[in-house]
Formats: sequence, C-alpha cells, structure tokens
Amino acid sequence: MSKVLPYSMQDVGYDNDKFRPRSYIQGISQAFATKNIKRSCAKCTTGRFLLLLMICGVIYLITVHKTPVHSRSTGSLDGVTSGGQHTQTNPGGSRIGRLLRKPPRLPPRLPPQLPPDKLLNKSSLLASNKLNSSRVWAFRQEAVRKAFVHAWSGYKNYAMGYDELMPLSRRGTDGLGGLGATVVDSLDTAIIMGIDDVVSDAGTWIQNNLSERINQKGQVNLFETTIRVLGGLLSAYHLQGGDPGTLADMGIPAHVEGPKAKVYLETAKNLADRLLSAFTSSPTPIPFSDVILRDRSAHPAPNGLSSTAEVSTLQLEFNYLSDISGDPKYGLAAMKVFEHLKTLPKVQGLVPIYISPHSGQFSGENIRLGSRGDSYYEYLIKVWLHQGGSRNSRLKYLHDMYEEAMKGVMNLLLRKSIPKGLVFVGELPYGHGGGFSPKMDHLVCFLPGTLALGATKGITRRRALKDKLLTADDVKNLQLAEDLAKTCFEMYSVTATGLAPEIAYFHIEGGSEEHLGGGNQSSEYVNDITIKHADRHNLLRPETVESLFVLYRITEDPKYREWGWRIFEAFERHTKVDSGGYSSLDDVTVVPAHRRDKMETFFLGETLKYLYLLFGDSNVLPLDKFVFNTEAHPLPIRRVPN
Repeated sequence: MSKVLPYSMQDVGYDNDKFRPRSYIQGISQAFATKNIKRSCAKCTTGRFLLLLMICGVIYLITVHKTPVHSRSTGSLDGVTSGGQHTQTNPGGSRIGRLLRKPPRLPPRLPPQLPPDKLLNKSSLLASNKLNSSRVWAFRQEAVRKAFVHAWSGYKNYAMGYDELMPLSRRGTDGLGGLGATVVDSLDTAIIMGIDDVVSDAGTWIQNNLSERINQKGQVNLFETTIRVLGGLLSAYHLQGGDPGTLADMGIPAHVEGPKAKVYLETAKNLADRLLSAFTSSPTPIPFSDVILRDRSAHPAPNGLSSTAEVSTLQLEFNYLSDISGDPKYGLAAMKVFEHLKTLPKVQGLVPIYISPHSGQFSGENIRLGSRGDSYYEYLIKVWLHQGGSRNSRLKYLHDMYEEAMKGVMNLLLRKSIPKGLVFVGELPYGHGGGFSPKMDHLVCFLPGTLALGATKGITRRRALKDKLLTADDVKNLQLAEDLAKTCFEMYSVTATGLAPEIAYFHIEGGSEEHLGGGNQSSEYVNDITIKHADRHNLLRPETVESLFVLYRITEDPKYREWGWRIFEAFERHTKVDSGGYSSLDDVTVVPAHRRDKMETFFLGETLKYLYLLFGDSNVLPLDKFVFNTEAHPLPIRRVPN
C-alpha cells in the first residue's frame, strides 16, 4: 500500500495564483506606481471631483445594495436554504459587490482517495485499513470453515465410523486400525471453529462406539494411534472444559455440545492402557511399533526396527494424560525413550532414522528430517516447552539436544539451490561420511515452524526483541525459519496446480539430476526445483501451512497469510469433490490433475485447522500457552512454579 503523506506535505506544490506571495521588488514597484497616480490626480480639480464621486459611489454600493449572507447554522450553502429552496438575491448591486469583494481563500485540495467532507488523519487511515483487512481475513477464515463442513459432510454421508473417506467412490476405508480416526482427528477442529452439529455428531459417535472398538480391535500402529486418536481425545477433553485451570487461555468459549469432557478422558485412558504394552513388551526403553489392542500385547515391525520419529513422538500425549489423570505411569514410560536417546552417539546432534527396540541402538546411517526422522526434532523442543520450558530444569537436556541438532542441520544438511538460491534441507543417506542428497520431503516443511517456536518460545519476535530474550542462536534459527518457509511455499508455486509434490529435488553445483519441472514455467524458481515422476503426488499435507501459521503468529508478517490463502485456493480449485470431501492428487504438475481416491484424516485435523487459525485472531490458542502435537491437537502448557 502506498504511503499517504500528511496534508501539509501534499499541499506544498499546490499551484493557485491567489495564494502565490509577491516578491519585495513587485511590492515596492506597485507602491511607487500607486503613489504617482495619486499625485497626478491631486493636481487636477476635475480629478479631485472624480475621486470624490468615486468614493461616494463605493460607500453607496456597500451601505444600500447588500448581497444576502447565509449563516452556516441554517445549513444553507450556495444560495440554497436548509429547506432546499433557493434564496433571492438583489440582481442589481450584487455583481458590482462581487467584483469589489476580496476573493475568499480556497481550502487546500484533498487527496483524491479521501472523501471531501472530512479529513482523516494518519491514525484514522491506519485504523480504516486495519478494519478492512480484518474483514478480508474474516471472510477467508469463513471460507476455510465452509471447506471443513464440506469435507465433513462427505465423510459423514459416505464413511461415518470408518478411518477415512474415499471421496471419489463415496465409501469408507479402514487403514488406521478401524478406530474411526477421522471422527477423532476432526473433533477439536470443529470445536475451535464452533461448528456445533459436527461437535455433537463426532462426540456422540465417540461416546457410543469408540470404547467398544478399542476393546475389540486388533493391530494398530503405536505412533499413528497416539498422535491421531489419543491426541484428539485429549485435546477434545481440554477444549470441552475438562481442564478448567487453563480455559481462560484458549481464546474460544468452551462448548456444551456433545458428551461431557470426562467421556474423552475415560476413553483416552482405556486406549493408553492398551498402548502401554508397546513399552512393557520391549526389552529396552524403545517401544515396539505395533499393538494388538484387544490382547494388550505388542510386537515389533516385520523388519524388527522402529522409526526414530515414531518412538520419540509419543511424549506430549502421554505426559498430558498423566497430568490430567493423576497417574504418572503414562508419562514415565514415554519419557524413558528420551532419557535413553540422550545417551546414544549422534552426528552433531543428528540421528539415523531407524532404531532397534531389541538392542536400543540406532540402525543404519541414513540421516534426514523427512519421513521417519522429522518429529524426533519437533518433539525435543515441544516436550520441553509443554513441561514448563526453562522453569523445569529437570528436562533441560531436551533443549540442549534440540540446540545441538539445529546446529547440525546448519552445518551438514543446509544448501542453496542454483540459479536462484533457495535455502533447503537435504539428506545424508549414507551418513556423515557419505554423499549429500539434494532431496527434501514436504514433511521437512514442519521445520520452519519448529525453528520459530524454539527461537521465541511462542511469543512474538517484537516482544522477544524488546525484552532482549533472543540469543545469537535464536536469531539465526529464526532467520533460517523464514528462509525455509520461502522454499516450502515455492514448492507449491512452481507447480501447475499450485500444490506441492510429496518430494522435491533441488538443483545444486555438480548435481546430476535430470531436470523435471513442476509445470509452471512462469515461476521464478522453475530451474531450481526438480520433481521426479514418482514424487508428484499430493496428499493434502499440512506441514507448510503449519509453519506459515507459526511464523505469522511470531513475526506478524502478513505475507505468510497471503501464502496460506494461495495454497487454500489451490486446494479448493483442484481437490474439492462436489459430492463431499477432498481428494489427494496423483500429479501436481499437470492440469487437470488426476485425483487419488483418498482424503487423509489430517486434512481435517491439521491442514484446515492451521489455515483457519492462520486467518484468525492470534489470541486464540496462543503459542506461549499451548503446544500443538504433531497432528495439530493443542495441549495446554503445564504450569510449573518458578
């Protein structure tokens, strides 16, 4: 927006002869000329007579032939009375009177964009712009809310009770153990958006069906069930008023729709009791990956290994369950994982993506922040924050591990693409001694938000700078967060659909990758990003919009909102299914894009939730009072005495 200058500055160049001052030379010349004329007239008797006659005439015109003058208080301007009738003026002397009257001083011209009947100062202009901006974002937030209703309607109509909707074939499928994952994953989003009928439908289904399914179902994945189902139940418990000590921090009213909060807590305890078998069955602190719910038993994955991210992305949920249930067993079991990981050797804080529950040691050398590695780094800082941050000295080791890991990312994984210099995070598939791969999963786009959160601990950058709370490392991490967010957004902009692929490769010096563009030839970064044929799908993932949400909250830079809106528009344009729901895409580089018959639970649980919060007020679920688990379920930060 162009800057509006103060009126005094705008009027400097105002050109009007009536306002132009005379020079001193002009004034003296005119005075002499006037004096000479008077002296000549005075020498002549006829001149004296004519001068006297002129003076008398002027006096007569002024005293006898007056032009009516209308007061402002009558509301009359330009000869129109307040009643709308024209006033009558003397047609005789008025013309001469007007010639003799001194022309009135004209008011300064107003800028063309302002109404002529009132002057707006700078502060009122800013207030007006802010009001207009608020209306725009309220409209956009409502558009996201409608998208959620559309997604839910497809699920409710064709797949209620199943884990996921297949929107094209209009049926449900169970790929996450048959616990109705979409219902639980969506519930807190509906609560935050204030969609009472969805809150009622989802809550009633959970009350009537979920405990029975937990008791009867077979194998589930420990990680997926914890972050989606357990996390969703715990968040719903809090948002429905179950944890009254933190209700004032939410920025949204507690809802009365659906069952009472204790239903969610009791269901969560039943589920967690069975998931604990993954810890108790393992010979080491590293849990097995799979659980048989009905048997309360567990076993490792077929290859005998667990993902590093999976075993280290359970602690937020289990800690909070211990906090609200009063039973420490959940948190103790989960935190033993971090206590064990602390003792293992690392590469500048970075760890391989596999770990053995049998030996308790890392397996292989593959280091990456994409799949199977991502949320290990995320939960180091989030668990520390959730358990009180710097006020909880017992967990300082988590913050130290996080800081060391971020330095390792900068030293070993960070590169710039050519020719335009996008900052990206690559991989070390063969460890520190092997080659560097310029491959970056979309999953890595969680990192900008995590870096920003770790830098300011959830408060705004402005406040952190004012209070001198940022260290040199914090400043570096925050700058890296902004650079990486730019890269993540360009992974969307470079494609024909405006949606990011699952994986991108970046062009670097000495790289030998075949260049396969994203389909948008007008993109500035068309030569920096390569998208292989096998990586062109989009699963409606949330990681980029998650980071845009966190960065907007912390930096207050509106560009992150604008980027989020462009991504949302692309989802609406290419993935919306008329009969209800949204579909994944097989190829984001062509239009029209071929659709994949699946709507992931995280589209409702994460993607739309983060977009809704991005476009809304920052006092809703503030980041210095809530931590979002890796599935976007908000949990209140523990109140630890100083």
